[in-house]
Amino acid sequence: MTARIDVPVLLISGGLLLAFVVIGLVNQEFMSNIVSALFELSVKYFGSVYQFLMLGTFLIALFLGFSKFGRIRLGNIDKPEISNFKWISVIMCTLLAGGGVFWAAAEPLNHFLSVPPHFNDIEAGSEAAVTPALATSFMDWGFLAWAILGTLGTFVLMYAHYHRGAPLKPRALLYPIFGDKIMKNSVLGTLVDVFAIISVAAGTIGPIGFLGLQTGYGMSALFGLPNTLPVQLIIIAVIVAVAAISAATGIHKGIQILSSYNVILALFLVGALLVLGPGLFIFDSYLQSFGSYMQNFIGMSTYRGNDDWLNGWTVFFFAWFLGYGPMMAIFTTRISRGRTIREIVMAVAIIAPVVTTFWFTVVGGTGIFQELADPGSVSAALNSNGAPAAMIAITEQLPFGLLLGILFLLATIIFVLTTTDSMAFTISMAITGDGNPSKLMRVFWAGIMGAVAIILLTIGENSVGTLQSFIVVTAVPVSLLMLTTFWSAPKVCMVLAREQDIS
Repeated sequence: MTARIDVPVLLISGGLLLAFVVIGLVNQEFMSNIVSALFELSVKYFGSVYQFLMLGTFLIALFLGFSKFGRIRLGNIDKPEISNFKWISVIMCTLLAGGGVFWAAAEPLNHFLSVPPHFNDIEAGSEAAVTPALATSFMDWGFLAWAILGTLGTFVLMYAHYHRGAPLKPRALLYPIFGDKIMKNSVLGTLVDVFAIISVAAGTIGPIGFLGLQTGYGMSALFGLPNTLPVQLIIIAVIVAVAAISAATGIHKGIQILSSYNVILALFLVGALLVLGPGLFIFDSYLQSFGSYMQNFIGMSTYRGNDDWLNGWTVFFFAWFLGYGPMMAIFTTRISRGRTIREIVMAVAIIAPVVTTFWFTVVGGTGIFQELADPGSVSAALNSNGAPAAMIAITEQLPFGLLLGILFLLATIIFVLTTTDSMAFTISMAITGDGNPSKLMRVFWAGIMGAVAIILLTIGENSVGTLQSFIVVTAVPVSLLMLTTFWSAPKVCMVLAREQDIS
């Protein structure tokens, strides 16, 4: 297994990540200023590229999924390796879950308290602001976000890996263009792998760091434990250790088991909020907000006004998801062998976004309902202590508030844990090109991401925010890579359609 490790990719990606931390330790202000400057440049010149890429990916995926190409079976086997429930559970708990739990309460409430510019004629904090708040959250976490993570890139990678024998690496996204040349000792291939690994590592380290802050706050609010830095670091260390064990056991054991049980827990929490909370308000708000989302879909996805708001919300999220794009495509490729293109599009680009938007309505809608009934009941905690406080403030106002708060905290931990273990597994695949990388490599990457998160928290909470801004910067080269799928995914489909005699 050692001989299969791509040493240049391992050293460069690990070295740059380490350099980022060292600079932060030596001079945090310098690091923050550099990242902020690069952030401003990237959102100014690439913000519209991110939006175009996200929308284009979704539209092309829909066309491929529901045309004759949808019948193409990927992976060179006749039936799926994983059952439907387990497959969808892993997808739901891995692709957007870690961030989705953080933002399900906070983003709708933020948009409710400060109406997005798409709906600037509506009074903030009023009943009329409910629909715009939820619809805007749907835009950030809905169809476009999911499509970039597991559709076009997945089709290309499954073709290159399972049908042409190419190693399962980010550079395989360029296989339809360069063929075997890109898979050998290629400078371009090395750079592609490095940027994809750095981007997804940064995107995963951020939630790990925030998880320490959120869990520390939650345990303080629920149990009265001191919310101190040592407590937060211990929390992260324990979670990363569990993630490393899960990653070591592989797709079919730890990752799959955690995902399946967490889906059941999430379904229970949804049911609890519908029964104990404002069930009718949630259903009404979801129906109306989803209708508004569909009605304003193109306008919101291509909105280019109010740069400060746009860069802080939609462009930031789109860049984050783009940064995950290549590595998530590898992960989806690994778990989707034997699936048809139509099945993948249905699961990733349609079913998962519908479930996610309903989750945002259940959690965020409950908070909005409470805020409408008693202004300040949730917003005071949100404004003073940030996103982790919003979730706790919502559960505290419900029957069995302590139990619900504990369960939501548990769900948050497991969601981030499954994202961490799956990304450690995927980065290991990218470095080795093997669908079953060594356990040592998987444990190493889970550990290194946790270690960086711990170091960043010791520097200061703002360092995690700096890392989140860094995600937007690393999305620039990754976006150029994902743009190639606009041409390569349809090309791959045409080749496979001929091979499988689909007309």
